Amino acid sequence: MKTKKIPMRSCVVTREKFPKNELVRVVRTPEGNVIVDTTGKANGRGAYLKKDLTVFEKAQKSKILNRQLEVEVNEKIFEELKSLIQ
Repeated sequence: MKTKKIPMRSCVVTREKFPKNELVRVVRTPEGNVIVDTTGKANGRGAYLKKDLTVFEKAQKSKILNRQLEVEVNEKIFEELKSLIQ
């Protein structure tokens, strides 16, 4: 019997590869809004982050999401990410 392929994605901060369900996706929608995508299927340009508080803080300090999504990411997004962990 065939085993099902597990999609792997890279964290933009740590560059580690993880299964897609172990990461959080942040998306820039075609309208230019930035949202946290809990379903993993939202339309737009996405960036994956490891589900770890230190990774979220490092992404906020280094502004890596701004570069990856090519738009200014609001502080509210980082607060939403931190609330997902807790």
